[in-house]
Amino acid sequence: MLGQFEILLSSIIHVSLILHMNWKNHIEINPGIQSGKPVISGTRITVELIIEKLSEGETIDQILESHPHLERNSILACLSYAADSLKDEITFPKAQ
Repeated sequence: MLGQFEILLSSIIHVSLILHMNWKNHIEINPGIQSGKPVISGTRITVELIIEKLSEGETIDQILESHPHLERNSILACLSYAADSLKDEITFPKAQ
């Protein structure tokens, strides 16, 4: 059985590989908005909030219901942004 993290990671990979979405069309970073955190363009809704909601089990449809001014592609762009952000993560070997 997959945990929520594995499901989220699977969704991120799916979004990145299948849609090849350019998150830059949906996500902006502006020091004057939410202290420079990445947000959905034209809003103050952070990528962090969307990823948090998804990781807690909220579906894309539930997020869209709570935020009717958002589009599905904006939610998917948040996943794509997160995937791209993780690609450059530095990993360290596990201490033994």
